[in-house]
Amino acid sequence: MASADTLSSALTLVLDGGLDEKGKQILKKKSFRNVKATASQDAVYAVAQALAPLQTLPLIDIERTDVVQIHE
Repeated sequence: MASADTLSSALTLVLDGGLDEKGKQILKKKSFRNVKATASQDAVYAVAQALAPLQTLPLIDIERTDVVQIHE
């Protein structure tokens, strides 16, 4: 049976960059690496909510990216 170990994690704030000349939404991303791999989703969300007001653009979404090693 395979198992997995989380090697690293990153938090990304997806921000509203306005509209382009064709009216399509522009998404800007601000990433924070070296998030503790063992951090709970609630803790990462709380940090994102604390960081959002410090940005110059409005927050649209919060993403978490985990790098996982799968082995036998």
